[in-house]
Amino acid sequence: MKIMVLNGPNLNFLGIREKDIYGQDNYQSVCKYIMDKFDDRDVEINIFQSNIEGEMINILQMAYFEKYDGVVMNPGAYTHTSIALYDAIKSINIPTVEVHLSNVHQREEFRHKSYTAPACVGQICGFGKEGYILAIEGLIVRLSEKISVNKQNI
Repeated sequence: MKIMVLNGPNLNFLGIREKDIYGQDNYQSVCKYIMDKFDDRDVEINIFQSNIEGEMINILQMAYFEKYDGVVMNPGAYTHTSIALYDAIKSINIPTVEVHLSNVHQREEFRHKSYTAPACVGQICGFGKEGYILAIEGLIVRLSEKISVNKQNI
């Protein structure tokens, strides 16, 4: 199983910006935490980050061409503005879970609306870095069930 984790703008500044909201962990330690959690599992995880919307779209399209089974995406502020990311998620037709470190629904009103979530199979917010783990575990279960159903139909 091959899963992509895609982080959007300012996630590379974890541990630097708004620690009271995003926590003390820096970006590298969050990435290591994710990788370590699945180190002993039969899951390939690749993590990407971009501050640029168009690059995020290119990375999502790469997921299609490189045959990823699932995507976990924290679109950052693009969550609340990007119809282009919504379109990219829809176009690749790969199960995608939206993740946010903070509970966006307890924050500023403009953060309550996600343009990208309707293109995703689910959204997890408010659990900090553990949200990535929950999203990946959810994808593993969903994809395993899909594989099981496909085998039964053969």
